[in-house]
Amino acid sequence: MEVTIQSIALAMVLAILTTLTWRVVNWTWLRPKRLEGFLRQQGLSGKRYTFLFGDLKEDSRLLRIANSKPIAISDDIKPRLLPFVHQSFQTYGKDSFMWIGPTPRVNITNPEQLKEIFSKMYDYHKPTRSPLSKLLLGGLPFHEGEKWARHRKIINPAFHMEKLKLMLPAFCSSCTEMVHRWEKLVSEERSCEVDVWVDLQNLTRDVISRTAFGSRYEEGKRIFELQEELGVLTIKALRSVYIPGWRFLPTKMNRRMKNIGKEVQALLTDIIRRREKAIRGGEATGDDLLGLLLESNMKVNVRMSLHDVIEECNLFYVAGQETTSALLVWTMVLLSVHPDWQARAREEILQTFGSRKPDFGGLSHLKIVTMILNEVLRLYPPVTIMARNVHKETKLGKLTLPSGVQLSVPVLLIHHDKELWGEDAEEFKPERFADGVSKATKNQVSFLPFGWGPRICVGQNFAMIEAKMSLAMILQRFTFELSPSYVHAPCIALTLQPQYGAQVILHKAN
Repeated sequence: MEVTIQSIALAMVLAILTTLTWRVVNWTWLRPKRLEGFLRQQGLSGKRYTFLFGDLKEDSRLLRIANSKPIAISDDIKPRLLPFVHQSFQTYGKDSFMWIGPTPRVNITNPEQLKEIFSKMYDYHKPTRSPLSKLLLGGLPFHEGEKWARHRKIINPAFHMEKLKLMLPAFCSSCTEMVHRWEKLVSEERSCEVDVWVDLQNLTRDVISRTAFGSRYEEGKRIFELQEELGVLTIKALRSVYIPGWRFLPTKMNRRMKNIGKEVQALLTDIIRRREKAIRGGEATGDDLLGLLLESNMKVNVRMSLHDVIEECNLFYVAGQETTSALLVWTMVLLSVHPDWQARAREEILQTFGSRKPDFGGLSHLKIVTMILNEVLRLYPPVTIMARNVHKETKLGKLTLPSGVQLSVPVLLIHHDKELWGEDAEEFKPERFADGVSKATKNQVSFLPFGWGPRICVGQNFAMIEAKMSLAMILQRFTFELSPSYVHAPCIALTLQPQYGAQVILHKAN
């Protein structure tokens, strides 16, 4: 009897080990090679799959080399920011693929195919995030199906134009503090050097603290500090192969990421609980994003959970300030290099507002400023690459894509594509947007700073109004040029940022 039980147990162990071995071999070798053959039959090209790591090691090596030295401001930024993808395009053409570990990632740049990807959101899902990356970002952009639709419906009212108008005083107050500080710095010598990247980050953090939670930046400073550290660790984690179970190992990075996640969640929970208690006590919901979100959530039958609200608040904090600070810093850098456009923008602002505070109506009619911001978003998009998963065999134009393939939308390369934008695609020419985005893109899907289609970023109007307000108040008071100490080194953190800051010489405007 004992022999029989032992035999059965041994057989079960062997069966389990055989199954696990098969799954590992299939995941790390058989499936990738099968997918590679399928993609090559479709006419796509790329490097041959190498065991487990794919192209990640080479991608990391090229990125380290690219980030080790600055470039001239007139240089092409693509080889510095996306060196492996740029090299692949040169070697294999646009219809190419690369390997993110054992997963093939197909590059898509054709406007018609892009339109289909962004339109058919139920066919093309956001990639599954590793558990560690979930600590940094969650919320609306990462939901699918019914949950996405329900959350979008709840969140949308907070970003309606009428609601954004109510936030204009908060934008103005935050910006007033920054420009007053700059005015003190230039008062004696009439000019001074400032790292505007630091100040613009503080500005957008202050704005999001006021508009999202009705509090000052100082109250949310700890959250921003933690998220900045978590962002660096997350990028590092994303550039390595995700191995199931690795997050449970007590590595130094894993422990730190989990501790940060817990602390951020506790801080946001406290903010939300205090606001809910105040609302239940009869206090008005207020005009800040959290109040509007809680008000909208109370009006629906299937509400967001506390965890859901925490994720959306976390997203407010990260995306709400990262995107706008990146847009503003590259705008100041490019206007420093192109003083003619800086002068044209200042003239438009002074004609519209004079020396008074910008108002919503005036901001919406700033044509030159809008052209400039769109051109900056084209040349320096906050997000340089997007990805989508194919979860079932799918037709995309002439391609037949099998389940398990990932699609890559290299936004930076699309925005700089001479076939789409003309021979001057690398040049700063805001006039290309003189008649709006549709005319500039020839009605093609080729301008993607906030995504496109039904899932376009819900906060894009928030970001653009904040950027216009900030730029208007800066140009009313100052002229600026790049400092000789400025080093041009765009790099990818959470968004496209200046690696060594943005040193600018401010002059008091006449």
